[in-house]
Amino acid sequence: MSHDSTASPDAAARKLSGRRRKEIVAVLLFSGGPIFESSIPLSVFGIDRQDAGVPRYRLLVCAGEEGPLRTTGGLELTAPHGLEAISRAGTVVVPAWRSITSPPPEEALDALRRAHEEGARIVGLCTGAFVLAAAGLLDGRPATTHWMYAPTLAKRYPSVHVDPRELFVDDGDVLTSAGTAAGIDLCLHIVRTDHGNEAAGALARRLVVPPRRSGGQERYLDRSLPEEIGADPLAEVVAWALEHLHEQFDVETLAARAYMSRRTFDRRFRSLTGSAPLQWLITQRVLQAQRLLETSDYSVDEVAGRCGFRSPVALRGHFRRQLGSSPAAYRAAYRARRPQGDKPGEAEAAVPPSGQQGAPSGLPGPGPVNPAPLLHEHRDSGVPLQSRRATAGAVGLLPGPRSGN
Repeated sequence: MSHDSTASPDAAARKLSGRRRKEIVAVLLFSGGPIFESSIPLSVFGIDRQDAGVPRYRLLVCAGEEGPLRTTGGLELTAPHGLEAISRAGTVVVPAWRSITSPPPEEALDALRRAHEEGARIVGLCTGAFVLAAAGLLDGRPATTHWMYAPTLAKRYPSVHVDPRELFVDDGDVLTSAGTAAGIDLCLHIVRTDHGNEAAGALARRLVVPPRRSGGQERYLDRSLPEEIGADPLAEVVAWALEHLHEQFDVETLAARAYMSRRTFDRRFRSLTGSAPLQWLITQRVLQAQRLLETSDYSVDEVAGRCGFRSPVALRGHFRRQLGSSPAAYRAAYRARRPQGDKPGEAEAAVPPSGQQGAPSGLPGPGPVNPAPLLHEHRDSGVPLQSRRATAGAVGLLPGPRSGN
């Protein structure tokens, strides 16, 4: 699942500087970056596959800071180019950043800003989105990153419209992807944009990956409590809410349990999670419904009741807005994908009855709900995900008044 938006008039009008070449791709590497993410653009844009019908790119591997660059497993890399080489590239890719809590080097940020001003296409894979955000290139734009880091990106850069469900987001001259394999999806999308479906399909066959993947990140979401809220007194209220999703309560109930006014609770909750508490609560109920649809034979009406929705109609509306399908259609699609012999009852033990949630597992799949990812519901119900535009302001972890997935 991807989000392709129409570039702004300013972005569309900006032409590539005369010294830059469209076919040149610069990959910006930093010490501490994971080797898998770093290798994706090197493999896609750095290998000559013209014999397979894939037009050739010219790759420039650039060090974003002084080397040697240490990566996964203690390996040391020496990049053949420095930041100065970025000035020749029509596309600049930041495949990863070593830490979501530390600022990138200012020299690298300046190089990215100049490249963007001169018309280059800027790409951030996985945590590379944090580098683009630090450079100010994501301000007012839709973006994505690995679902695990999406709440932190939304909280640290509130002007970025973060959507943790997308595999990648194309906003014209600035593009971002989710983690690891989603970087391949975005790189294939770039090839498709530059040279068409046939070239992208030929490259996908060489890489032995699908040309396009359906779905998004929601199926991989972790359900454990995020570290940023785990040590806060508000975590007790969040934990209570997760254990009582089968009951009908509202944000006023949570505020009262926290001994706060509604206004203070809203402000405190948003500062910790980057989300409005009402949208977080709705999303947790939808995630609970999603698991019950996958692992039980309860009717949709029963699922609604076990997830705290006041009616099946309410469940259907919120479910469709967040996941793009009805509960019944979601269950049918899930069961169609499940291997034969895997009956719903066999997995049901992994999802305790409502109110009996176990301890956070920290692993994707059935288990306690995570208050971090998918913090917001969509406002643009009925609009296909692929056709949403940045100007709609309706996707993901929207900051400020746009929040009120």
